[in-house]
Amino acid sequence: VYAIVMKEERELKNYLPVLNTGDQARVRTEYAWNEVPRILMAFDAETGAEKWHKVSVVSPLTLSASGGRLYYHDGDKVVAMKGDTGDVIWETEKADRVQVVNFNFGPKLVVTEDTVLFAGGDRKMHAYEPDTGKERWNAPHARGGYQSPEDLLVAQGKVWSAALTSGSDDGIFYGRSLKTGEVEVEFPPNVETYWFHHRCYIAKATDRFIMPSRTGIEFVDMASKSWEIHHWVRGGCLYGVMPCNGLTYAPPHDCACYPEAKLYGMNALAPEPSEPNDVIPDSFQRRIEKGPAFGAVPTAAAGSEDDWPTYRHDNSRSGTTKHEVNAAKLKASWTADFGGRLSSVVVADGLAYVSQIDEHILHAIDAETGKIAWSYMTGGRVDSPPTIHQGAVLFGCADGWVYCLRAKDGALAWRFRASPQDRRIMAFEQLESVWPVHGNILIEGGVIYAVAGRSNFLDGGLHLYRLDPKSGDLLGETIIDDKDPETGRNIQERLQTLQMPVGLPDILSASGGYVYMKSQQFDLDGNRLNIGPNSGDAPTNAAVQAGDGRHLFAPMSFLDQEWFHRSYWVYGKSFSGGHNGYYQAGKNTPSGRIIVFDDDKVYGFGRKPEYLKWTTTMEHQLFSAPVEAPEGALSPADITDKDTRRGTEPAQKGKAKGKGKGKAKAPAGSGASMIEFQKAASLNPAGKDLAIEAWVKPEGKDGVIVSRGGPSAGFALYQQQGKPAFAVRVKGEVSQIGAQLPLGGDWTHLVGVLTPDAKLKLYVNGQLAVEGASKGGLIDVDPAQLMEIGVDEGGSVGDYPQTFAFKGLIDEVRLHFGELSDAEIAASAAGEPAAPAKAQTVLSLSFDEGDAHDASGQQNHGALSGPVTPAKEGKRGAAMQFAGGGNSKGGNAGPAGTLVQFDWTQDIPLVVRAMVKTGSAVFVAGPPDLMNEEETFTELTEGDPEVEKLLAEQDAALNGDKGAILRAVSAADGTTIQDLQLPSPPAWDGMAAAGGKIFLTTVDGKVMCWGE
Repeated sequence: VYAIVMKEERELKNYLPVLNTGDQARVRTEYAWNEVPRILMAFDAETGAEKWHKVSVVSPLTLSASGGRLYYHDGDKVVAMKGDTGDVIWETEKADRVQVVNFNFGPKLVVTEDTVLFAGGDRKMHAYEPDTGKERWNAPHARGGYQSPEDLLVAQGKVWSAALTSGSDDGIFYGRSLKTGEVEVEFPPNVETYWFHHRCYIAKATDRFIMPSRTGIEFVDMASKSWEIHHWVRGGCLYGVMPCNGLTYAPPHDCACYPEAKLYGMNALAPEPSEPNDVIPDSFQRRIEKGPAFGAVPTAAAGSEDDWPTYRHDNSRSGTTKHEVNAAKLKASWTADFGGRLSSVVVADGLAYVSQIDEHILHAIDAETGKIAWSYMTGGRVDSPPTIHQGAVLFGCADGWVYCLRAKDGALAWRFRASPQDRRIMAFEQLESVWPVHGNILIEGGVIYAVAGRSNFLDGGLHLYRLDPKSGDLLGETIIDDKDPETGRNIQERLQTLQMPVGLPDILSASGGYVYMKSQQFDLDGNRLNIGPNSGDAPTNAAVQAGDGRHLFAPMSFLDQEWFHRSYWVYGKSFSGGHNGYYQAGKNTPSGRIIVFDDDKVYGFGRKPEYLKWTTTMEHQLFSAPVEAPEGALSPADITDKDTRRGTEPAQKGKAKGKGKGKAKAPAGSGASMIEFQKAASLNPAGKDLAIEAWVKPEGKDGVIVSRGGPSAGFALYQQQGKPAFAVRVKGEVSQIGAQLPLGGDWTHLVGVLTPDAKLKLYVNGQLAVEGASKGGLIDVDPAQLMEIGVDEGGSVGDYPQTFAFKGLIDEVRLHFGELSDAEIAASAAGEPAAPAKAQTVLSLSFDEGDAHDASGQQNHGALSGPVTPAKEGKRGAAMQFAGGGNSKGGNAGPAGTLVQFDWTQDIPLVVRAMVKTGSAVFVAGPPDLMNEEETFTELTEGDPEVEKLLAEQDAALNGDKGAILRAVSAADGTTIQDLQLPSPPAWDGMAAAGGKIFLTTVDGKVMCWGE
């Protein structure tokens, strides 16, 4: 057993967070491998006794062992040692590497039977003779991965390399001979799709396939030279995926791309069946079973309007009853202790129903006394409560069956096996069907709607059934698989950037004559309607919230209780994925961690608008807002049919054109203080030298002045810590220069220049202040992100937090493609700008008319968004005043940009996990919220040791150690009616109201009833 031991302090020992967002960039730029010698130690595997040790520098991740030898890179060269003694066998000549090894990177050393390979991140790989260490050959080595260790893949007797880091990379795989380094195989991707940047981990390979993750998991067949994409599954950051045992293991991740289609959790994926019979469904006759109560379920009288007969009360999942519960006189009535994990409760005809989920038991409880009336055991988990319909109890189960029981005694009437075959897998430590069914099923128009399956991409897809509730007869079936129902082609052809059609099941809802699964709409015959996405532009896609079809949905599932920071519920129509998309729906329609609604209002507990996007701190509020779409939200008719698969901006009807335009508001969802420009061919910087200039009068020390691009490609002019800077990013690699002269509070003229030979220059008040070089050359692609003034919203071009909003005045913004002379720059700074001799001006903004009219002749008029206002006192004429906000130190919130107009908001001292509305009151319940995250984050940045105690206390509260609060508030204004203490927090969404009572399930396995 070999180990690397470090006696000194770790490089990150004294690390403290400083920025609300952007600390990842700090770690990447401010912290690195310290190159201090470590102790190489060898131990006997049987006894643990030390065999030898040796002091040496060891490059991260390079220690390898094979054939009784030990290999590593010592910072300068590759070293081979005897494994049993530590004696050096050979050392190579200098083997170059990147100068700075950051904490998201590491060189790669691979030992095969007859070759030792090394790649140090300097875009070269070396092959050495295993006996002598003599270099056999070296060759170019393209960038793979993204902010991750180096890729170095050996398969089929070749070493493979491809440029995969950026979405704009060509992706051509080169297979080189291990003996000679000559290219023996070469092929590009043969699939047309959207490529993101490679996921933040290394690729893997088997004897048959190379498995990069340019977007999801791609299987690259080296023999047939073909690519197969799977954008709906990916691995965990840094580690990636593991091909092993004939399976592909995909670990958990915290990615928000394709949120309604991508797999979550730990998944072990197998190849599709080799035998056709493995996927043929069994006949209906083999899948229906009749029980002793078949045909003997008495049709109960119409349920009381005061019942709560299904999940969240009704088919629209409103969580609301019109009947009052006397909040001021509420007190405990009874408690039933079951233990384990419980579902929420439904109540009908005097009985309350709850699932003891992991025990596979459905209980019926007397709603007046809490005594068990009957219990029924199934073959798997029932993850949510049943639906009560005309004397019958109907529910789905993880064993793949849909059950119908007689309500009065729990006798089985019938059950239908919704799984097409009776096959099982292990899921969360229990046996489940390959095609499980959520517990709560929908009954709309006298028809059962239930979905079986885990993903449209797995095991033949999802099965949407329509069943007769009395007999279980099959009325219809819709297969939701990887085929587009309109074209028959792969449904992934519909994806646009980081948006994809819905592919994951959830509890169904119904509203307005339609059935919904997440945001996907169905007609009552089970046909998919309006298959998404609306657009490949994340803000536009999530701005489509107006018109018919507004409903409550949870992109990550109604049953998801993990509080993933990129997830929340939405009352609307659309949700966007991606780093620049997950927060957009919250800007355009009422959204929150949990929501209830009635005919007029939406009530929710959710992040305050300033915490929707990219904030470490997250403060929440209780709120009320109108149920209608906010003014400014888009309808599908506002989007043209322009293809946006590759991230181009969709055309919007009524776009401003011509002289005098430029006062238009930006697309809904752009709530920051900014000016935004639609994509246009004239603004494409690919392959061009350029100059971006502006007059600025800052009121703060940080902020983006002008940006175009994101984490793959682009340029930005900005200030950081009071000093001007200019950045260019090419193929994901950023180059940036900064002047040492502080800007101060006076007007300053800035020009950032990218020259034809890829040099960077920054001019301050007409004088060259600093210069450098673009490591990647000229910008190679037209960036997917829009051009913006005052922010960088689409993903940071430079090493600064996303948004990075500017506060202060900006005037006289111009973008030129071509070369500006020193004299022309000096003249512009002196107030005598003229048409450049060797450059084309493609954007010219004076702001003199109080708008963002482009005077260049290219009609690139800007759209104002958020609190950006004309200012009379510009450098020349008028200017634009930007309000700032964004990502400053100490965890401060970002700009509070939202179209939602709240009726009221309340800060409350609890973290809401359950919520209902009854008549004129809203009830919320959850563990206590003990800390102000802004203050706590500030204490973290200061290294205050007391903050660890507070964090531990809050963690204990969230885990249930400090009980919970049940609070009733007025629906009219949010004022508190009564607080009650609970011994334990509620189960997720575990509250119901019926018969003037509140029913609550708790995390410690109890059902509690509260009444007068």
